[in-house]
Amino acid sequence: MSRGTSAQTRHGARRVVELPRLALVILSGNDRGAEFVMEGDRLQIGKAEGNDVVLAHQTVSRTHCEILREGRGYLLRDLGSTNGTLLDGAEIREAFLRPGAVVTVGEIELKVRTFSEKIEVLPSEQTRFGAVVGRSQPMREIFGLMERLAPSDATVLLGGETGTGKDAMARAIHQASGRSERPFVVVDCGAVVANLVESELFGHEKGAFTGAGERRHGAFELAHGGTLFLDEIGELPLDLQPKLLRALEQRSFRRVGGSREIAVDIRVIAATKRNLAVEVDRGKFREDLYFRLAVVPVEMPPLRERKEDLPLLVEHLIDDLISKDPDATGLRIAQAALDALAGHDWPGNVRELRNVLSRAAFLAQTSDGEIRLGHVPMSAPVGGTAMAPAFDPGLSYRDTKAAFEQEFERRYVAWLLERHEGNISAAARAADMDRKYLHKLAKKHGVHPSDG
Repeated sequence: MSRGTSAQTRHGARRVVELPRLALVILSGNDRGAEFVMEGDRLQIGKAEGNDVVLAHQTVSRTHCEILREGRGYLLRDLGSTNGTLLDGAEIREAFLRPGAVVTVGEIELKVRTFSEKIEVLPSEQTRFGAVVGRSQPMREIFGLMERLAPSDATVLLGGETGTGKDAMARAIHQASGRSERPFVVVDCGAVVANLVESELFGHEKGAFTGAGERRHGAFELAHGGTLFLDEIGELPLDLQPKLLRALEQRSFRRVGGSREIAVDIRVIAATKRNLAVEVDRGKFREDLYFRLAVVPVEMPPLRERKEDLPLLVEHLIDDLISKDPDATGLRIAQAALDALAGHDWPGNVRELRNVLSRAAFLAQTSDGEIRLGHVPMSAPVGGTAMAPAFDPGLSYRDTKAAFEQEFERRYVAWLLERHEGNISAAARAADMDRKYLHKLAKKHGVHPSDG
């Protein structure tokens, strides 16, 4: 296994996660024998209170040195100390650590111990983690893993198809962490215009480029103290990946057009619908950045592989609709409609299910609040053959026609945007539609350009 990422193995119903860890053992001074385990991505050593390792000795500077977790290992860096930092007797400015190495901080010696912490995770007894629900074995395994790791600062890489709930899981991890009262900042790397991604991440100074009329804080700065969620990280332009890697490793950055280094304290969660290991082999994603992000890789299963979760998901989504709309009180679903949902393959996963139920709820509210079979006309994947919707004798001609038109509209917009690779301007021109109207339809049906 390559360094910098975790290993996950299965033993029966258990999942074993291996996390690379580093510890420092003090060899001299009053605290001889004490051990400090590096919990996050950065460990700061110095005399002043507030350092991760406080060495109360006159030869140690207030902030003496730091250790950074990088894709290639652990980097020791001197922070301009008075008496210098030595690695195995040689003074360094920065160098990678090896197991068993001795770091000398002033006159205090510390021995480096690296190890892999094996965490055995049993499936959770709960059927939800935050807003993510499921009683299937794969989902409860993920819940069990997150119950153990969410409170830490471990970097999590969420994989899975579009609509599987990666965004909801990222928010749930944040809420279960010690950073829950701090910001949760999202950057959709697939939705930001390529030449503005750097500014979106790091901000910019006034006059940094044409149109930069004032200073702007980027996502790294806004997420200070909290969590930065890098959604669709696989879409990040290759030329920006080294800058992101540097910022993640050093937990500092410069605004575009700026010269001042800004330090931040953040937890990073990333998500992608792409197989990043394959993208690395193709040369489309940096290997070191992949290792830096995939400390805890989690694959969100598609809905078609966990159909047993459907009744619970439907119940949860209906409850959510009721909580947001007082007029939806009493909303419920007929067994025939639920059976129809269970027979669908759900290429759009939970997101598609949410959209179908939202439209069905609107139709049901015009009658007695029960979602019937005719309210949930299903379709095959875009470009395939549609399943013939059943007619509902409880619906009028007008309501039945409206339901069919809604489904046509959704499928056409999804097909059109897929055909034009998510480019809404090109799609609007091809369909001879107003761009703003197409954007409105896409938003209405939950079909976004970034989904393509």
